[in-house]
Amino acid sequence: MRVAISGTGLFTPADSISNAELVAAYNEFVRGHNAANGDDAHLLKSSDEFIVKASGIRNRHVLAKDGMLDPGTMCPRLKQRANEELSYSAEIGIAAARQALAAARRTPDDIDGVIVASVVPPINRTIDELGRKFFGHDPMHVGPGVKTGMPILYDNPKEVGADRIANAVGAFDLYGGPSIVVDFGTATTIEAVSAKGEYLGGAIFPGIEISLDALFGRAAGLRRIELVEPKHVIGKSTVESIQSGVIYGFSGQVDALVDRFRAELGECTVIATGGLAELIGPHTRSVAHYEPWLTLFGLRIVFERNRL
Repeated sequence: MRVAISGTGLFTPADSISNAELVAAYNEFVRGHNAANGDDAHLLKSSDEFIVKASGIRNRHVLAKDGMLDPGTMCPRLKQRANEELSYSAEIGIAAARQALAAARRTPDDIDGVIVASVVPPINRTIDELGRKFFGHDPMHVGPGVKTGMPILYDNPKEVGADRIANAVGAFDLYGGPSIVVDFGTATTIEAVSAKGEYLGGAIFPGIEISLDALFGRAAGLRRIELVEPKHVIGKSTVESIQSGVIYGFSGQVDALVDRFRAELGECTVIATGGLAELIGPHTRSVAHYEPWLTLFGLRIVFERNRL
């Protein structure tokens, strides 16, 4: 059974801060700091134009506007909550979950289990709180002790990210093996699955978006661009040159790694997933299938294998 996304939710705080408001508060902080510290710790003022050039951001939503616009603090003022109270993070998650269920025309009572592939351990406690207090279930975390049905042939299996395991499980169920999964996420990952359904290992390299963040953050003369296919491979402008470098550079990088994987693995099926797979995948010569919900498909399989 394929996975279908029936509803999504996104928490958006009611308050927002414009660049003009943020710059006014920050520059007032700078004025006071420079007056108190002199030339030894001189800070430069900011501007709306600088923020837009550096980040493309003109407005941002925030939880507590007043504290962030106070030059004396410039951080949110959130009331401390007792341990038995719902955390702010869980409250945000529940608000998003309510939206998702409403879009799917479901209620928490319709949910018979929760499974998570988290690669950010500090948020696991919040996820557990959300699962218990909203859905009424302790979330199942993909990791040690959870049956995946796939031998992990890594030197240290605990090092393999839960999302990578879910991708491999989903790919083998859909296409068999040997197979290769390319996931265009925060990091771009490539996984190898054997003909017997074993997770063999893979490769990890910086993802497209964090690579661009580094580029724009360190090259002051470059502005953020829309990621679309350029008219020419040989760019006729800075925007087109960056688009060419990103789309054809990353697609070529994937093809080069897949070629090396195949040299060790033999002929195999290549599946792409992740946020930018639809953009980059068609420009590769190696990707044969695009599965946008592959991770969720793999998670469903793991969940079913552990509740039997």
